[in-house]
Amino acid sequence: MTIGFVPETSSAIVSPATRSLEPTEWTDIGVPLLANPREVVKDLHARHLPPPSTAVVAVYDPDGRIRASASFGARSGVVDGWERRNALLSHLRRVIPHDLRLRKPVRTAVLMICREGAPGWTAEDGAWMWGLRDACTLHGLRCGSYVTLTGDGWHVIGENRAGRTPNATSWSRPRTDPAPVVANGTPQTLRHASAR
Repeated sequence: MTIGFVPETSSAIVSPATRSLEPTEWTDIGVPLLANPREVVKDLHARHLPPPSTAVVAVYDPDGRIRASASFGARSGVVDGWERRNALLSHLRRVIPHDLRLRKPVRTAVLMICREGAPGWTAEDGAWMWGLRDACTLHGLRCGSYVTLTGDGWHVIGENRAGRTPNATSWSRPRTDPAPVVANGTPQTLRHASAR
């Protein structure tokens, strides 16, 4: 019997570069389409008014009603999905119990990232997408859409659906409808601090 370290070339080693998804890989996992992406983006934006470098994760019931949501600061430059997954999972656990007892996930998590830069896919988006997919699996949720919010507007990655408003600069405008964040069906004020 040989005892030693697994060589780095082994497939057992997962490098941070592999903890990312390309748009084509994202499409292949069968993410359910949003019935009305414009309304989802407008609602999440009104609830959280996210400035750039903010993530908004929301969980929806099968009927499309929002069950819980949270916003938190997101460091830029992170291209490892492991770190993104841990941040998402931490905030999901704070706002909604897991559904791991169910045989099949019924609720869906959607992620909206407000960031600066071009609206197209980036390596950071790939890490967020990997993190969302993994966090959903570990929390018993269906992996839903990934939306970027930039200065040009919003864009649903992998669906070729986009709009100009709201956008990454809309957060500076005064809130017109102070809708509370909902957790477990109960309105409450909930905004998380930065996740590291």
